[in-house]
Amino acid sequence: MTLTIENAVLEGYADLISIRIRDGRIEAIGPGLEGPEHAPRLDAAGMTVIPGLVNAHTHAAMTLLRGAGDDLPLMTWLNERIWPAEARLSEEDVYWGTRLACVEMIRSGTVAFQDGYWHVHGMARAVRESGLRVALGLAMVDAQGGEQGDACKKAAREFMAQRDPHEDRIQPILFPHAIYSVSPENLRWCARFADDHGLNVHIHLSETPWEVNDCLNRHGMRPAFYLDTLGLLHQRSILAHGVFLDDDELDLIALRGATLVTNPTSNLKLAVGGIFPHERAAARGIPVGLGSDGAASNNSLDLFAEMKTFALIQKHARGDPTAMPAPLALDIAMGRKAPILGQTGIIAPGHPADLLLIRTHECGMVPPLNLASNLVYAATGAVVDTTIVAGRVLMHHRFVEGEGEIRREVTARALALTRLHPS
Repeated sequence: MTLTIENAVLEGYADLISIRIRDGRIEAIGPGLEGPEHAPRLDAAGMTVIPGLVNAHTHAAMTLLRGAGDDLPLMTWLNERIWPAEARLSEEDVYWGTRLACVEMIRSGTVAFQDGYWHVHGMARAVRESGLRVALGLAMVDAQGGEQGDACKKAAREFMAQRDPHEDRIQPILFPHAIYSVSPENLRWCARFADDHGLNVHIHLSETPWEVNDCLNRHGMRPAFYLDTLGLLHQRSILAHGVFLDDDELDLIALRGATLVTNPTSNLKLAVGGIFPHERAAARGIPVGLGSDGAASNNSLDLFAEMKTFALIQKHARGDPTAMPAPLALDIAMGRKAPILGQTGIIAPGHPADLLLIRTHECGMVPPLNLASNLVYAATGAVVDTTIVAGRVLMHHRFVEGEGEIRREVTARALALTRLHPS
């Protein structure tokens, strides 16, 4: 399949350029490129083309629970609102919740995301139909007992046995929930299963002081060292949150080559009591990604909003307005600082055609003095006009096919699931 984008603005070029895409990758860039006869052409009309964003930690189907458990502490939120509601989820619920999340991410410029949740087949079907890329987490939780853990193992084995190895937009990963919700035995099983299948492992870690203290009391060591004893800290490890990692843990994470993902809005909303230590992580060369977390704890999947929060909270925590400059926040949101996320964040021949067309005429983008600054501090996802993944146009002029049906279906399912009634 070939697509040519015409009349686009691209940093580094003085004139409007064309981008020719073939078989999901950028083939050529330059002024006035010719495409194959009768091949599709898309007029960018002077909009700016940038790489797509990467949501490095979310739970897409939790759009079903947006607003269902707000203004509660994390463990109360989990135990009293989220886990009871999730126990009632069907695969079809997860399918529709993930479909809505995909629409929301497409509309706000996300082209790839890392996820972990229940009913993985429903998630995979939703992402496949949406056109996005995903690292799809095979969940492991056994907080409710051995039967729950056994069910997770069975689901993971079945998914790996049935998956199409040639489906490059949907990559499986293993997603043990956390050290407090998975037994040591099943965490070791996760390590072995991930090694056997060459899977990345994604886990919540050091999100709250309670988690750290609980780990010290139970295991006599801090969370990162505990993960290491279980064989779960290595170059294929992605650690979400990481708010309360001390220097010794950061040294170990750097030594093992693991990646950290910060979720600032979720941490602020759940009032975890700390700020992700980006400066200390970066000083050790630890790869870092940016995530929204799920819509039940954020409550938005808009990474433009997340970039601004990320930059501002880092400045505030360090008392330094030069901390987390806009270009760095943008690089992190594009996946440029975390190779494990699989996105290069580069617009050049040979690279994946995962692109956004940005409406630079919007008020928040005017005047065009500093593109990165406008994108991080002023923009929301509404500035995204067109989202392209693997050369396929998923949204153009803010239109996403099927959005109305998806919104209606999720509304009905969410109301039934949470026993809420419209006000």
